[in-house]
This record gives sequence, C-alpha cells and structure tokens, in this order.
Amino acid sequence: MGRKANAAGSPRFRWTLARKKIVWAYIFLAIPIVFFAYIRIYPTFFAFQMSLHDYNPLAVEQPYVGLENYEKVVEELSKKKSVTKSAFRNTISYVVFGVPIQLCLALAIAMMLNEIRFMSTLYRILFFLPFVTSTIAIAWVFRMLYQPRFGLFNVILQFLSLPQQPFLTRPQQALPSILALVIWQGMGFAVIIFLAGLKQIPRTYYEAAEVDGASRWHTFRFITMPLLNPSIVYLLVLQTISFLRMFAPVVAMTEQGRGGPLDSTTTVVLRVYREAFQSFNMGYASSLTVVLFAMILGVTIIQLSVTSRRIN
Repeated sequence: MGRKANAAGSPRFRWTLARKKIVWAYIFLAIPIVFFAYIRIYPTFFAFQMSLHDYNPLAVEQPYVGLENYEKVVEELSKKKSVTKSAFRNTISYVVFGVPIQLCLALAIAMMLNEIRFMSTLYRILFFLPFVTSTIAIAWVFRMLYQPRFGLFNVILQFLSLPQQPFLTRPQQALPSILALVIWQGMGFAVIIFLAGLKQIPRTYYEAAEVDGASRWHTFRFITMPLLNPSIVYLLVLQTISFLRMFAPVVAMTEQGRGGPLDSTTTVVLRVYREAFQSFNMGYASSLTVVLFAMILGVTIIQLSVTSRRIN
C-alpha cells in the first residue's frame, strides 16, 4: 500500500497546474468546435446529399437521382432566358460593380477621416451606423424614397426640372437602385477597417516622402496602398462573399420579394429560397447551393492567391 501511495504521489503521476490548464483549454475549445461543426459543416454535407435526391420534405420517400439536379442547373444556364440564368448573371453583376465601388469610396472616406481631428469620433459613428441598422428597415426606407411621384428622390428631380425616374419598376434601373443601397449600408464597415489600417502606418514614412519631394499620388501608391494590403485583402474577400450571398435587400425592395421586375434583380440565394420553401423542390435548391458554395470557394481562393503578397 505504501508503494502505491508513493507512486501516485510521485511527480510522474502528479497533475501540475500547467497540465490542468491545457486540459481545460481543450475541453472548452471542443464545445464551440462541436457546435460549429453541427451548424455549419454538417448542413453543408447534408445539402450535398439532398442535391443527389429528389428531396421533398412533404414526401415519405426521397428517390436518388444522382447528378440529375446538376444537369438541370446546367440546362437552365444554357438557355437563352431562364430565372436561374438571370439569378447567376445578376449575382455576378452585384459583385463586379458593387465591391470595387464600395471599397474605393470607403478608402477615400477613410483617408479623409484620418486627416481630421475635430469631431472625428462622431463622423465614424455616422458612417458606421447604417451597417448595424436592420437591413430590412433600411430597405423599406429606400423603397419609399424610390417611389414614383411622391418619393424623395423623384421630388428632388422634379424640383431640379429633371424627368422623374421609375427606379425599382424598370428592369434597367432596378438592379443599380438596389446596389446603391447595399453599397451605402456596408460602406461604414469598410471605412472602419481602412481607418484601422491607416492608423497602423507610421507617420515617419510620410514625413520622409515629403522631405524627398514625393507627390501625393506617389505617396499613396508606394506607401499607403502597399501597407494597406492586409486590409484590402480582408475586405475584398469578405465583401465579395457578402455580395454573392445577397438576399434581404432584394426581398424587401422588390414586389412580393420576387426579385423583379422581370427577374432583373433576383439573386442565387433568392432563387434557392423560392425553390426550397415555396416550390418545395429542395433537391434542385440544394444543387444551386452547392454551385454557389463552389463559386464562393473558387473566388476566395483566386482572390487570396492574387492579392495576398508579402510586404518587404
């Protein structure tokens, strides 16, 4: 008995405080990891599984159809006109036009805010406030502003003796009208990130460039932009994913949330929602989800490989 007690009390079997901390750290980390896997990773694989079936939640049996849903997606994309093709085209348009405009405006505003000292905190709050405001609430306000005849924007146009515009009721203007809202609402987040990056740039770099006689353009090109590269890469990836997943503004600003007029504003996520929860065609909706996931993954990898670089 004495030998066993000595063995248990020996340093080899004793739990030190450091070991206890490590064990408890892994235990507490396992909880969010399991939760994340359950709500994120498992649904991803389940969506892929549903895309291989003619899945209907109201039916008893879910027959296996293989790649038939993906063939249907390809068939829809190959047609001259189809809702799915319009959804992908509009989603790409949101990204191609929205992300560069938003980031350029945010960078310009951040550089101006970085130069001011008086009431700078108030200006930052004002620019960031739309980002934390409900998207549905903002969308309904903009929908009222876009209204023909009595909407504020058309009242201003009438006051300036300019022709009033249909905005949300004309296919050529509906997508830019919604895009303006999305750019404005998300710009505050990009401004804050750019401001944080600008604050990290030492002032001595600009002072040295000024002594050497560098112009403002050369200072911006060879000092500001390279040192802001981490912020640019982060925002480029994050905002691209955000635009690819656009849903709420389109639902709130279009008639009955259908992505009109004439499917000119519908997105892939809205198409997934309508197929899954209105038509109960969850197999086809899941195939669209998988295709969108592949798009997001591919675009993210390309952006990271092209824009990420080591600053020497």
